[in-house]
Amino acid sequence: MSFIDEINQVNALIVGASQGIGLGFVKKLLSDERISKIYATYRQAESAGELITLADNNSERLMCLSVDITEEAQIAEAIKKISHQVNKLHLVVNCVGLLHEGNLQPEKSLRQINPENLLRYFQVNSIGAVLLAKHLLPLLKHKERSVFASISAKVGSIGDNQLGGWYGYRASKAALNMFMRTTAIEYARSSPKTLVVTLHPGTTDTRLSLPFQGNVPAEKLFSVERSVSQLLDVIEQLKDGDSGQFFSWDGSRLPW
Repeated sequence: MSFIDEINQVNALIVGASQGIGLGFVKKLLSDERISKIYATYRQAESAGELITLADNNSERLMCLSVDITEEAQIAEAIKKISHQVNKLHLVVNCVGLLHEGNLQPEKSLRQINPENLLRYFQVNSIGAVLLAKHLLPLLKHKERSVFASISAKVGSIGDNQLGGWYGYRASKAALNMFMRTTAIEYARSSPKTLVVTLHPGTTDTRLSLPFQGNVPAEKLFSVERSVSQLLDVIEQLKDGDSGQFFSWDGSRLPW
């Protein structure tokens, strides 16, 4: 039985929900009658039109919050707003991720290393997640099962790295994995009913992967809907000993 089936009123938070996998999670949870309240964050209103429309049409269940995950004060304020409405969360999925934007592109060689770009990768892909873990604890610290999942990437696996390149993205996802592994250890003491995991969604047909889809076989390029369904299956099948682990979309464990 899924942990969601064991809870009367499930409250969820999707971080980075304006598009891609995050928006897919919101849509999937809205269609699930087991989910009572959904909170969803976006960074820029101009790119969150579909999400905001969903919230307007589902105002009893879905609430949107403006959050830049690189700004701790904004994270704290959003969680404060949530806590005014509910006293616990059961599912948190951090979908924020950065691979390319403007002049920031994955590095193919050491010649392309840029300190400012590296810092940007770490701010978005790594540090934001551990700031979430810091401020979410009061809403996860209850007697019912809860899951805090962050979308990572297989290229963040040090053991699996055979191709090199993509220095900033790889390293920031590896750092995310370490932050969440370390969070899982502390949460085991302070919030023992919370499972903290990182998830690899596979290559998903989103803006993040669009410039790099050329070499991906059609059967390995997942729709957003498929990726979200697969990840939710993994989340719902998590067991007590799984906290602190790194899972692929099919439920298999990935090497660090």
